Amino acid sequence: MKCPYCAHTETKVIDSRESDTSVRRRRECLKCEKRFTTYERAELVELIVVKKDNSREQFERAKLLKGILKSCEKLPVEVEQIEQIVDEIERELRNQDTVEIKSSDIGELVMSKLKQVNKIAYIRFASVYREFTDLGHFKKELSKLLKA
Repeated sequence: MKCPYCAHTETKVIDSRESDTSVRRRRECLKCEKRFTTYERAELVELIVVKKDNSREQFERAKLLKGILKSCEKLPVEVEQIEQIVDEIERELRNQDTVEIKSSDIGELVMSKLKQVNKIAYIRFASVYREFTDLGHFKKELSKLLKA
């Protein structure tokens, strides 16, 4: 592993932590002694997302993470919780029998997970995902949420 600061090739691992889909390692360069983080992830078959208009694009974990982070902005939801949600969703998608996943399936998974973590984040995500156009949509979704 090359140091991102000085490009020296020798580093030592200070700490390793495993999650469901990756290993996070804190490293220290043996030359400049600066520390940095790397993530080790198994190379998996690429998932393809089938969008509403039937176009296809590669699944991007970062895009999923960004959408969930946006829904949880300024709410008491820890980044670790969000990472865990993304890990769970990615694992569920990879456990399916196909590499082509409908974007609607991903959206429903996200809403299901957010509903368990934070109701406001759920409503925020649902309003974008389901394309709410007026207050009636919000009211309908809120009444469903209150009944549950």
